[in-house]
Amino acid sequence: MDDESEKILIHLITNMRTAALGTIRDEAPRVSMVTFVSAPDFSAFYVHVSRLAQHTVDMQKNKQVSLLIAEADDGRTDPQTLARLSIRGAAEFMENGEPGYAPIKTLYIERYPASEPLFRFADFGLWRIKPKGARFVAGFSKAFNLTIETLQKAAQK
Repeated sequence: MDDESEKILIHLITNMRTAALGTIRDEAPRVSMVTFVSAPDFSAFYVHVSRLAQHTVDMQKNKQVSLLIAEADDGRTDPQTLARLSIRGAAEFMENGEPGYAPIKTLYIERYPASEPLFRFADFGLWRIKPKGARFVAGFSKAFNLTIETLQKAAQK
């Protein structure tokens, strides 16, 4: 991946605030909008969701998920050139108090201050999405298959 594409990747992960979460329900795909944060080294992505939400019920039944982080539509002539990162991974519920929970909670609240009271609600919880691989499109004719190692290398920049 070239340096400019890597900068776009980092920008997407660190600046976009919403993502599409893909889950499986009744053997069919389902997509929901969520907010997210990433681990500082891009080794995992986190969503804070209510267990009452259908996507959470889906993750409890089938850990295989996807997360699509996309550049905001800026009205350009060809929206297919918008940058996007599609992550395939497995979702894991994080128990409050487990190692790593507190720093992610802090990151989440820093990025989404309105989420702070939700951390006190019994039905809300953090889920870790551990990437198995990803597809990154940085623009026209700039598509890359990414590994965990590629994501982590980009995070070091």
